[in-house]
Amino acid sequence: MRLHLLATLAVAVLASAVLAEDKKTTIGTIERKDPKFDNLIPKDAVLEKLADGFAWTEGPVWDKKGGYLLFSDIPNNRIVKWQEGKGTSDFLKPAGYDGTRTDLKEPGSNGLLMDSEGRLILMQHGNRRVARQEKDGKFTTLADKYNGAQLNSPNDGTFASNGDLYFTDPPYGLMVKDKDGFPGQNLDFQGIYRLTKDGKLTLLTKEMSKPNGIALSPDEKTLYVANSDPDKAIWMTFPLNPDGTLGKGRVFFDVTNLAKEKKPGLPDGMKVDKDGNIFATGPTGLFVFAPDGTHLGTIVTNVATGNCCWGDDGSTLYVMCDKAIGRIKTATKGKGF
Repeated sequence: MRLHLLATLAVAVLASAVLAEDKKTTIGTIERKDPKFDNLIPKDAVLEKLADGFAWTEGPVWDKKGGYLLFSDIPNNRIVKWQEGKGTSDFLKPAGYDGTRTDLKEPGSNGLLMDSEGRLILMQHGNRRVARQEKDGKFTTLADKYNGAQLNSPNDGTFASNGDLYFTDPPYGLMVKDKDGFPGQNLDFQGIYRLTKDGKLTLLTKEMSKPNGIALSPDEKTLYVANSDPDKAIWMTFPLNPDGTLGKGRVFFDVTNLAKEKKPGLPDGMKVDKDGNIFATGPTGLFVFAPDGTHLGTIVTNVATGNCCWGDDGSTLYVMCDKAIGRIKTATKGKGF
């Protein structure tokens, strides 16, 4: 009798687990364009929705030590923490702007990174600077001016193994609600910069109209940069010279046609896996490219998709889907895991 009850209980638990799996809320669909895509995204993979109701999700980073996700909710000027079994909570507010203006459209932090010592690095739109949160919670300004002029609004960044920080500086943090343009812009260009560990800031190029997401190849010989301009919606690649400067750039992939069709989103945040495959948000969702530029497939979210990051053991990809966040299990691992 006891064995029968135990067996019945086991079946009930299994059925409950299957039912819970069936009730999992998912986002979008997956388009497979190349057989190599199956080696990265399993055929049974889905983009699972984890949380919803934010204004605009961006700049995610995984805290390896704490085992949780941090991401920016830019219009609400806060960083949100998500942890398995605990859901979401405010991690930092204000996160990107400490002033008194209330008319900025995107005042909060955008790209978030962890440095080699586990300190949080923030691309702060409203404060127009790259900042570091110290262990005591205070903030240090790492870069806020170029040749004496205030930066536009640092957007996204990536670290090289030597500690150099490469970041982009479009003007989105200067946008004012219900108005066009970027009032208060001090620089007449949108730059890509390198910030060395000793604090030296170098302009690498100003040829891109709206540089946004940025990533380094695993061998650190190539820098990828997204251009979030609807008239030139492209990803660029630049050879990275041994001294940290850039060679001549070239177009890696062009989705201007999708932008012209008003598909949701633009080339935005991106990350690279251990083998150099690029996971880049753009019109319709998250594009996956081989290092040679072959479009392998797309995780179609059907919403403006801001960025992504690797988490857990490095095989889970967290995706920022407009007002929601999601995750998808992959068959690869992110660079650095």
